Amino acid sequence: MIDYTREGDIWTATLNRPEKANSLTHDMLVSLAEFMEDAQAARTVILTGQGKVFSAGADLDEARAGLAVSDIWERLSGAIAALPGLSICAMNGTLAGGAMGMALASDLRIAVPTAKFFYPVMKLGFLPQPSDPGRMAALIGPARTKLILMGGQKITADDALMFGLIDRIVEPEALLETAHQISADTIAATPEIAAGIKAMCAAQSGLLDG
Repeated sequence: MIDYTREGDIWTATLNRPEKANSLTHDMLVSLAEFMEDAQAARTVILTGQGKVFSAGADLDEARAGLAVSDIWERLSGAIAALPGLSICAMNGTLAGGAMGMALASDLRIAVPTAKFFYPVMKLGFLPQPSDPGRMAALIGPARTKLILMGGQKITADDALMFGLIDRIVEPEALLETAHQISADTIAATPEIAAGIKAMCAAQSGLLDG
């Protein structure tokens, strides 16, 4: 249900459960977390999906059985955020629910024009994953974060780009090629310089948030 490739300096994880809108089971989340934790040597990590939906969030049966409040979501987003290389979430379609954390923890987010973004946990009687509201607010501000989390709004790709939730809109046939193109300068640089720039950006973000 997840395809992994390691092509030199670029590691890619592809959600491949399109018949279930790439909804995530506990086993899939553990597998993704382990992949991200092992990707310390990767210069770029790309997360994408098959089909017309990037991910509908938690598998509904498993969510009802406790997955919605599992700490595996935080383990995964924390592993993505801790990657020393460049992480790119290349969304082939709509992103919903707890899967939002994977995108928020990535360095960059690109998406196809038809993608929509929503996080309906309040309607379902759950809190968002602990780090998600803070990461979202750092990108789009607290009011727009409340628009999504409390207002239950579905955000189009155009609005997501305007808000700063995504960084570029890309046609489906160019999605992975664009992710590779964005990665090129990072891969060409020395690992120390690339990791150093990422660390400086994180430090500056902390100053601005404070």
